[in-house]
Amino acid sequence: MLALSLIIRGQVQGVGFRPTVWRLARECGLTGDVKNTGEGVEVRIWGEMAERFEAILKANLPGLARIDSIARHSLSGAAPQSFEIVNSQEGSVTQLAVTPDMATCPDCLDEIRDPFDRRYRYPFNNCTNCGPRFTIVQSGPYDRARTTMAPFAMCEDCADEFETPADRRFHAQPVACPHCGPTVWIEDLKSGARVEADDSPRLLADLILAGHIVAIRGLGGVHLACDATNTKTVGALRIRKRRKAKAFAMMARDLKVIGRYVAISTVEAAVLTSPAAPILLLYGQGETLPEAVAPGLSRLGFMLPHTPLHHLMFEHLDRPLIMTSGNISGHPQCTTNQEIRDKLSGIVDFALMHDREIANRIDDSVVAVDLGEARILRRARGYAPQAITLPDDFPQDPCILAMGSELKNTFCLTQKGQAILSQHMGDLEDAATNEEQRHNLALFSSLFHHQAEQLIVDAHPDYLPTQFGYEIAQGRPVTEVQHHHAHIAACMAENGVRLADGAVLGLALDGSGLGDDGTIWGGEVLLADYQGYQRLAHLKPVPLPGGAAAVREPWRNAYAHVVSSMGWPQFADRFAGLDLEERFGAQPLATLDAMMRKGINAPLSSSCGRLFDAAAALCGVAWGRQSFEGEAAMLFEAAIDRQCLKVEERAAYPFVIRAGTPLQLDPAPALEAMLEDRLKGASSGLLSARFHLGLAEALARLTLILAHQQRINIVALSGGCFQNASLFALLHDRLANAGLHILSHSKVPCNDGGLSLGQAAIGVARSLNVMGG
Repeated sequence: MLALSLIIRGQVQGVGFRPTVWRLARECGLTGDVKNTGEGVEVRIWGEMAERFEAILKANLPGLARIDSIARHSLSGAAPQSFEIVNSQEGSVTQLAVTPDMATCPDCLDEIRDPFDRRYRYPFNNCTNCGPRFTIVQSGPYDRARTTMAPFAMCEDCADEFETPADRRFHAQPVACPHCGPTVWIEDLKSGARVEADDSPRLLADLILAGHIVAIRGLGGVHLACDATNTKTVGALRIRKRRKAKAFAMMARDLKVIGRYVAISTVEAAVLTSPAAPILLLYGQGETLPEAVAPGLSRLGFMLPHTPLHHLMFEHLDRPLIMTSGNISGHPQCTTNQEIRDKLSGIVDFALMHDREIANRIDDSVVAVDLGEARILRRARGYAPQAITLPDDFPQDPCILAMGSELKNTFCLTQKGQAILSQHMGDLEDAATNEEQRHNLALFSSLFHHQAEQLIVDAHPDYLPTQFGYEIAQGRPVTEVQHHHAHIAACMAENGVRLADGAVLGLALDGSGLGDDGTIWGGEVLLADYQGYQRLAHLKPVPLPGGAAAVREPWRNAYAHVVSSMGWPQFADRFAGLDLEERFGAQPLATLDAMMRKGINAPLSSSCGRLFDAAAALCGVAWGRQSFEGEAAMLFEAAIDRQCLKVEERAAYPFVIRAGTPLQLDPAPALEAMLEDRLKGASSGLLSARFHLGLAEALARLTLILAHQQRINIVALSGGCFQNASLFALLHDRLANAGLHILSHSKVPCNDGGLSLGQAAIGVARSLNVMGG
C-alpha cells in the first residue's frame, strides 16, 4: 500500500485547509492524518489513491488557500484505520497562523439574507472562508482565547459548528451568532444618547440619506461616511475633517452602481470582488460626482462592502457613499468607541458602534490595474500579514527584522524562506503612528515566534525607524541599506529573482532617499543585485531651496530648475509674457538665492518626484503648499490630454543625456520647451502630455544605452513615481518593445510601503557573507 507524507507550504493555516484535506482524503478512501506544523501543513496518507491526492487537493482548494510548494516523501509503518485532524502542538505553528481579514463570502451573505436562518441580518457573520483574522488577534498562537472574541462564549449551536470537521465553521475562531456574539448600536454624538432601533444598519442608511455624516466602527478601524452624491455634505466633511484636497474613497453596493461612475474592466471587476475587497482606482466615466470627492483627479477610488454590516446597510442604498478613514487628517484612524466619542464628535452627527474590540488597526488597501495587472499601492486589509516567499536559493535560516522607511512605513520579518510584511502604518512622524509600530513589532514577534538576529535600517541617520532600529538592537548587528537599492531589491524579490541570477538594471524614481555622496537621490539607474549596486546614471541634481519646505511647496523646485537651467535674468526676459515672473516675485527669492549659493538648507537632489513638482508649478496646475504628499504630481498627471499621447505631431519634450560617470539626464531643455508652449497659449493638458512622453522616451533611451553597455536585458522599475500610471505605461511599452524583460511591482507597493521587503532581502542575501556562503 502506498504511503506518503506531504509538507505543504503557502497560505494553508486558518483558511479551512485541514477540513478540506480531511474531506477529500475520506472521499478518496485514504487513511492517515493532517496537522499544522512550523513548516505549514503536514498530510500523511495511506491508500491506493495516495499518488493522485496531490492533484486532487490542488483542484479543490478552499477559497482563501494558496499552495506555494509541496515536499513529499515515502512513509513506512502500518496504515491507520481512519483519517483524522490532529491538534497542533503548542508553539509548533510559527508561520501563517494568522491570515488577512477577508470580505464576507457568498455563503455567509446568503445566511444574513435568509429570514429562516439563525444568523438572519447578523452584522458579524463569518466562517473559515471570510471575516476577521488579523484585526482581532492579541497574541500568539492564534486561538479564540487570544483574540477579542474571548469575552463572547460560544453558544451550543456555534460550539457544535466549531467542533465539526465537515462544517465550514470548523475552528473558525471568530464564529458567533445573535445569541452569543457581538452587538451593534447607534449613538447620537451630540447628546451622547443611544438611538433606539430594531435594525441599526437600516437606520444608519436612512441617516446618511438625510444628509448626515456618520462614523462606522468596522473591521480594523472607523470610517467616516456620507452620501457621495450630496455636494453640500461632502463639502462639510472636508471642512470638519480638515482634509483640503486629498481624494475620498467610496463604497457602493455592487458593480452595477460603481459602473455608473467609472469604467470597469474584467480584471478590475475581479479585483473589486476578490476576498481582499480593496479600494480600486478607476477612471471616471458616465455620471459625475461632486468635484470635492477627488478634486482635480482622473481616477476615483471605489470598494465594495466587505463585512455583513456594510452589506446590510447597502441593501437600502442605491448610491455610493464616501467611506474615508475616521480620523483628523494626519493622524491614525480611531479604533475604539471612546475614541469616536472623544475625537470625532466634531465631525460626525451619529456613530454606529459595536462591542467587539479591534486589536490591530488596519487601513483599507489600495490597488490600481495598469497594463492589465493589479498593482498594490497600499498593502493593508485583505493582504497583510500574508507572507511572501523569498526566491528559492535564499538561505532559510536568517531571522531578520527590516525597519522600513519613515513614510508609508511597513516593517518586514524573515524566517524559513518567508518574508512577512506588516500592514501599512503610515508616516512615523506622527507620535501615535510611531507608538503603533512598537505595538505591531511586539505582536508580530509573538504571532510568528520571531526573534530577530539582525536588524536592517535605511542609511538615513535621521529617519525615525533607523533610530528606533538602533535603539532596540541591544547588541544585535544593525545593517544600513541605501534607500534606492532597497527599492530595486524589493522589486527583484517579489518577482523571484534568485541570488544566482545576478544583477539587473534598476530604475528607482521617487521623492527622496539619502545617497552615498550625501546628496538626496531619487532619479536613479542602478546596476544592482542583492549584495550591492553601482550608480550608472541619474537625473541632473538641482538644489532643494528650503530643504523640507521644498518637498511641500512646488514653486521652490520650479525656481531651482529655472535658476539651474537658464538663470533668473534670462528667464525673466524670455518668459515675461507669463504670470510666473510675478508669482515668483512674490516669494523671498533673495533668501533662496543665498541658500543655493552658499549650500545652506539647500541640498542637491536628483529626485524625480521633485522634478514632477517643478513641472507641475511651471505648467500652472500647482504652486503653493501641497495639502498632501504627491498632490502636485497627481494633478499634473491628471491634467494630461489623452488625445495628445496618440497624435504623432505632438512631439515629446527633449531631455538630454550628458556624458560622464555616472551619466546624467538633464531635464532643462524639456522644461524650457514646456515654458515656450505655455507662452504660445498651449493647454496644461498638452504640456503635461508632452512632458510625460519626453521623460518616458528619455528614460527608455538611457536604459537601452546602459543595458547594451552592461549586457543586461532585465530592468526593474521601482519607487513611488511609478504610481504615476501614465509614466509607468509609457516607459514599460518602450522598454518592452525594445526587447527588455521588465520587472515591476504587484504584491508590494512600488512606493516606500514596499521598502522593508527590499531591506530584508538584502539582509538575508548578505547573511551568506557572514555564514561564509
